[in-house]
Amino acid sequence: MAPRRSLRDALRVEPGSRVKLERMDHGATHGYDRASAAPVLEKRMAELASLQDRLWAESKHAVLVVLQGIDAAGKDGTINKVMEAFNPQGCVVSSFKVPTAEELAHDYLWRVHQRVPKHGEVGIFNRSHYEDVLVVRVHDLVPKSIWSRRFDQINDFEQLLTASGTTIVKFFLTIDRDEQRARFQARYDDPTRRWKFSMGDLSERKLWAEYQVAFDDVLSKTSTAGAPWYVIPANRKWFRNLAVASILAETMEQLKPAYPPEPDLPKDLVIE
Repeated sequence: MAPRRSLRDALRVEPGSRVKLERMDHGATHGYDRASAAPVLEKRMAELASLQDRLWAESKHAVLVVLQGIDAAGKDGTINKVMEAFNPQGCVVSSFKVPTAEELAHDYLWRVHQRVPKHGEVGIFNRSHYEDVLVVRVHDLVPKSIWSRRFDQINDFEQLLTASGTTIVKFFLTIDRDEQRARFQARYDDPTRRWKFSMGDLSERKLWAEYQVAFDDVLSKTSTAGAPWYVIPANRKWFRNLAVASILAETMEQLKPAYPPEPDLPKDLVIE
């Protein structure tokens, strides 16, 4: 049997390619089933814990994880399930909501740059600077002449980060419309999760088609060699977790993080 293709290769958006989410299989599992995925995920989680420990100790690189996707795609779930591999002392999660008055008084990347992880840290963006070419476009908050220029500006911003020692890993979690409906209904029906549901979710759902076009543009125009997008079929949560953990572990492995040399200490030191 032919070896299974690396998920990092299979799910990467190659620079210059054109993405059409509507043509994708959002329930694809790339040859895995739940049973075969479980031990692989466990192994990857252990690798992530070790890699983060060495990244923190070495303090030469930073890793920025960007999570995007339509409402209910699983961004929070991914953080909860996959990022638990990381020691929270060296992992910072940032969410980007409606800009404050202070943030609006600056350029749109100002608030983002402040939350980029420092060397030794893993930073997670739950939504990100990409909202400024998604929400603002779909809701016509700024004219096309402004948001259309932001694709190149974001590419330049990310190139600056990578040149400064930050490895960027961007995950787009994609689900189909039926799956979103089912997840919204499940939130509403569960008293312990109803707080996550709002009528605004249904208003946004009516803009499904507009968001899909905007997502296609983001994925096609901002997947670069230094900061590629990975499109994760996320209808099946267990596969979503496997894919994100595997891709992130393989990416961090390439940094070859290592513990610093042992300090010059006296031999046979006995501490009283």
